[in-house]
Amino acid sequence: MPYLPLILFAGLYLFATAAWALPPLVGAAYLVTSLTCFVAYALDKSAARAKAWRTPEFTLLALGLAGGWPGGLLAQQWLRHKTAKASFQWKFQLTVALNLALFVWLSRQFGSSPV
Repeated sequence: MPYLPLILFAGLYLFATAAWALPPLVGAAYLVTSLTCFVAYALDKSAARAKAWRTPEFTLLALGLAGGWPGGLLAQQWLRHKTAKASFQWKFQLTVALNLALFVWLSRQFGSSPV
């Protein structure tokens, strides 16, 4: 179930939006960062095929940690990129967990009660 984290995040996001009145800017930030991350994976996949300069794994992981992990996860599945490399996968999963924990913490700290 590679898409389970996305489904769980959608539910968490909806809950946080209802419970703490998150501004739409939060969703927009996740969308833009996810698109950026997806493009970074696509460029890295293209570079790998061409045996050209590659995007450092640190960059891909940092983009995921910053909120782009949904795009990174989709890129991994749709482009079949970085899915077989176990050392990358556990780091990626760690960045997803850290981002989700930070999302919940920030939502509770800075969100407001719905009117």
